[in-house]
Amino acid sequence: MATRARPPQPPTLFEAARERAPGAKGDVPLADRVRPRSLAEVVGQRHLLGPGKVLARAIAEDRVPPMILWGPPGSGKTTIARVIAEQTRGRFVPYSAVNGSVPELRGMLAEAGEARLFQGEKTILFIDEIHRFNKAQQDALLPDVEKGTVVLVGATTENPSFAVNAALLSRCRVFRLDAVPEADLVALLGRALADPERGLGALGVSADEGALEAIAAMAGGDARRALGTLELVVAHARAARPGLERLTRAEVEALGEHRPLLYDKAGEEHYNVASALIKSLRGSDPDAALYWLFRMMEAGDDPLFLSRRLVIFASEDVGNADPRALEVAVAADAAYRRLGMPEGAYPLAHACLYLACAPKSNGVKRAMKLVREAIEASGPLPVPMKLRNAPTKLMRAEGYGQNYHDPHAHEGHVVPG
Repeated sequence: MATRARPPQPPTLFEAARERAPGAKGDVPLADRVRPRSLAEVVGQRHLLGPGKVLARAIAEDRVPPMILWGPPGSGKTTIARVIAEQTRGRFVPYSAVNGSVPELRGMLAEAGEARLFQGEKTILFIDEIHRFNKAQQDALLPDVEKGTVVLVGATTENPSFAVNAALLSRCRVFRLDAVPEADLVALLGRALADPERGLGALGVSADEGALEAIAAMAGGDARRALGTLELVVAHARAARPGLERLTRAEVEALGEHRPLLYDKAGEEHYNVASALIKSLRGSDPDAALYWLFRMMEAGDDPLFLSRRLVIFASEDVGNADPRALEVAVAADAAYRRLGMPEGAYPLAHACLYLACAPKSNGVKRAMKLVREAIEASGPLPVPMKLRNAPTKLMRAEGYGQNYHDPHAHEGHVVPG
């Protein structure tokens, strides 16, 4: 069989960045310029990439399985994909689930099939933001992943249990990435500052340890953010102080950056923080409850979501142990709707503290559960004759309402036992 010649392949996103002219280096963000090219350069993720760990071994032995890399922004998902591209012998094809089209994806899969059939070459398909795929798009990957036409490497910030179809998830290894520790970020920043080829070393600027620690603290475990902040701080400091030789902590803090609040109003972190709020309320910890409430508001969550949770909590977890709790929660909801923000934060905080300090009872919840179980077990039981409505003579003749005693006709408004 004649071997089909493959058409020239355009450079990948990573290759295009590396092939830029030296004069254009300033156009490439520092985080891309210093992105690790080998496992030895990767910071953090020692539980996956440390000596003898499963992912490090798979990359070193060129036996990369289909995988989902799950972790917060800047934790190294794309970096690990690039290391796989550099250290394995397969074709590396990057694809964005945000910007790419389905026809483009199908074309890539067809090319991968040809490469495997005619050249015996495997294709590593890197799909960034794989959670953006809908069910049909994810299902379209299944045959090629299952047959080994491509080795899928998906990256996501969302919990794969919710964001990736079960059928696709069952064919992939899930590797959980953690936020990069501050000590590792400091080492990364120092390396970028000293590197004369890919980093900022040609500028001849050093930094106090406190300056790098301040940048690492601001980054909140995000390596990309840390490198971007370093690049910005150095540029500002050099503009203010021509001939700058050493970066200080004061110059970093003068930039006015703040540690970001890791949050996604529609994703897992939203529900993690909401869970922390409810558990703090239930545990009668007003300080923690108020902290989580304001974490959500400061991150931009909808205050109406929060007021709804407080109203639910008032019945579900306080109940009749303090009947006023529901009044306070409903009043806080009404007050917020009238005031809006920022003043509406006062009644929400008021209700949060009241609920945290109130006595707790889940009697309402338990009673609802038991009665639902009884209804399911016994089905639609007939209404007893004495409890039935008897508006007509015929119904009374049939026994409707017979032997019913009105409590209000008795002393104390209670039927004697």
